[in-house]
Amino acid sequence: MTERRPLGRVLITGGASGLGAAVADAVAAAGGTPVVLDLDVSRVEGHEAVQADVSDTRAVEQTVRELVERLGPLDAVVTAAGIDRCGRLLDVEAAEWERVIGVNLLGTVAVVRAALPSLTERHGRVVTVASSLALRAVSDATAYCASKFGVLGFSRALAAETRGEIGVTTLIPAGMQTRFFDDRPDQYRPGADAKLNDPANVANAVLFALQQPEGCEVRELVIAHEEEPSWP
Repeated sequence: MTERRPLGRVLITGGASGLGAAVADAVAAAGGTPVVLDLDVSRVEGHEAVQADVSDTRAVEQTVRELVERLGPLDAVVTAAGIDRCGRLLDVEAAEWERVIGVNLLGTVAVVRAALPSLTERHGRVVTVASSLALRAVSDATAYCASKFGVLGFSRALAAETRGEIGVTTLIPAGMQTRFFDDRPDQYRPGADAKLNDPANVANAVLFALQQPEGCEVRELVIAHEEEPSWP
């Protein structure tokens, strides 16, 4: 049986909460070294953590480069940072709409760009976090859908561009039991009977992709609650 690949040092954006925090804990439990990058790291315990706004693309690129200089090369990057602003296009303020693109898409690209030399050196891996709404568009989610469709396209192109140099997996999760929905108006929050996945289960899927033996890549991975209504 082929042995799982060691995890090494894994940079996780959005690693202070939700899926990112679950990934950080899973990486540590599996013997890897998580490095958390988040807007608020005040509640992160037990992991290396650095404050950064991924939507400030030039600044976060510099932060990633400084992390590599200080800690050493990265073996993997997981881009779990994400936000949403629900509402019809004309009802969402332009600055808020564009911030969703800034965090979810441009932040993903900036972090990967800065980490790429280090990842190439280590023949490392990237797991970008898209969404079931990268495959299925819904009303009142133009910013989120645009950002996640963009993540999917970026990831596929990156996989083609870096074939044989690094691994690239696009994670496509459906709804999870996190605080992601907390700042939404009630009409956009999942109901009490919503079928949401445990983020720990999704984090295990991330580890599955990261630990594939060299030469074997999970290119796209959809993971959802068995009764998830948004898939397919």
